[in-house]
Amino acid sequence: MGDERKSMLVLDDIHKSFGEVQALRGVSTDVKEGELVTFLGPSGCGKTTLLRVISGLTKSDSGKIVLEGRVINDVTPDKRNVQLCFQSYALFPHLTVAGNIRYGLEVHKWKKERIKERVEELLHLVHLDGLGNRRIDELSGGQQQRVAVARALALEPKVLLLDELFSNLDANLRVQMRTTLHEIQRRVNITTIFVTHDQVEAMTISDRLIVMNQGIIEQVGAPIEIYEKPNNEFIASFIGYVNILKGEVKSTGKDTEPATVSTELGDLEILSSEKDIKAGREVYLIIRPETVYIGSLEEAIEVNKFKGTIKSIMYAGSTVKYVVDIEGRDLFIDQYDPTTLGIRSMGDKVVVTIPRNVHILKE
Repeated sequence: MGDERKSMLVLDDIHKSFGEVQALRGVSTDVKEGELVTFLGPSGCGKTTLLRVISGLTKSDSGKIVLEGRVINDVTPDKRNVQLCFQSYALFPHLTVAGNIRYGLEVHKWKKERIKERVEELLHLVHLDGLGNRRIDELSGGQQQRVAVARALALEPKVLLLDELFSNLDANLRVQMRTTLHEIQRRVNITTIFVTHDQVEAMTISDRLIVMNQGIIEQVGAPIEIYEKPNNEFIASFIGYVNILKGEVKSTGKDTEPATVSTELGDLEILSSEKDIKAGREVYLIIRPETVYIGSLEEAIEVNKFKGTIKSIMYAGSTVKYVVDIEGRDLFIDQYDPTTLGIRSMGDKVVVTIPRNVHILKE
């Protein structure tokens, strides 16, 4: 069943150039009411430019920005009913926490009693109760970030825009703040657009991902769809890291029978939902490292099993990342729970098993 929520924001064929550089090349997409969508892509892909175009801080060269059915291209940033949280937070250091939150309310001439109530509501929402009189320089990075979010929410915008919001935080605090942001967004039910180049960050908090590259949208979908069924090599490689094997289809199989694909490692039996894979066609097999099994030489060499040698080991706590050399071809393998399964040694001879269920990209 599709998402039946109405579209809060529609982007229609957005173009933007800076001199000869085309930052946005015909971007079209929509964001549903109450949805948390992430623009994801490498540096320079256009995601921050797109965020600034939506906020009104940057004017597009062409295309339409539609908010709740109203074209807002010519509406000034302060009247668009969207709020942008900057990477640097841009808090006023001379104001207290409460002063930062109520600043926009005072500019828009809210009544004093309502301002006081709204500030208390927001302090509670972002878990800063009792800290209204603190100076900004007395807060931790995570607390400052929450003040910035509270200030952005103060005027009850239709859309909240977050630009690389966690990039200034250390690794552990980033994880905590993802959870906090997700909780706040769900409680307020505000349409949110998040910009990041961090794939894990995007995957963990988003309803949908909009993957961008060189000013265009490469794919839109739920995190599991983007991860398991990428449209092309760029997405497969950018979302996590992968083994990409080029091959040629030898036989397609019938019904539930596997297809046979000839690769540089040897023949692989593959189960695929692709309907138009024909014998003789060149394809790419997308093999995620965590799906490859690594075993000992005692295992029999059967279909999809190959002998190899441990070439590299990286211990990462819950995971050991191996590179296995199979007749000159490196294969990346992630093994979880090393405490139970143990850690292999450099130069060990092993047998690796490649799963039948892999994603196929046609040439």
